[in-house]
Amino acid sequence: MTKTTTSLRLGFTLALFTLALGSFVAAMPAPAQAQNQHMDIIHHPNYDRSVFMPFVPGIKIKSGKLLWLAGTTALPVYHDHPHKREQILQHMPNDLEAQTRAAMDGIKLTLDAAGASFKDVVHYFVFRARPRMGDIGKASGIINSYFAPFNHKPTSTNMAVLELGEPEQLIEIQMVAVVD
Repeated sequence: MTKTTTSLRLGFTLALFTLALGSFVAAMPAPAQAQNQHMDIIHHPNYDRSVFMPFVPGIKIKSGKLLWLAGTTALPVYHDHPHKREQILQHMPNDLEAQTRAAMDGIKLTLDAAGASFKDVVHYFVFRARPRMGDIGKASGIINSYFAPFNHKPTSTNMAVLELGEPEQLIEIQMVAVVD
């Protein structure tokens, strides 16, 4: 009887331990899933899902090829160099949000031409000239809206710089993607 009781207690203890471990694992946040088969989203073990982050700390490239996009501004992707004043005055209003949207639309055209989309972007760099308080939030909100349909958040770097290519230029955005 002692052997049977000991076996039952051991079995019961193991069952409780397994149940407790299963509950603990189920309560842990599930890792984010990349929307691109070539990448894994990297989060720290203590990742707090209740904190809003417009980017992830890391993305591991498992396969595919890197696609480097040129820095893109509010000017059309194909524009004269050196820049022509009439093009600058036409396409670069003194409006950060308008310039950000125009740059993101140009980036979309380049991604489309490569057979890619915003879900394939691994990292983006934002360069802002003449920054004012609140600018980073305005630009980030617009940029993130292009990733939202794909439920994707790439890594990012946001920098304030003294000046960009033209005095009217408020923002330049560069991206890196991974594609087949």
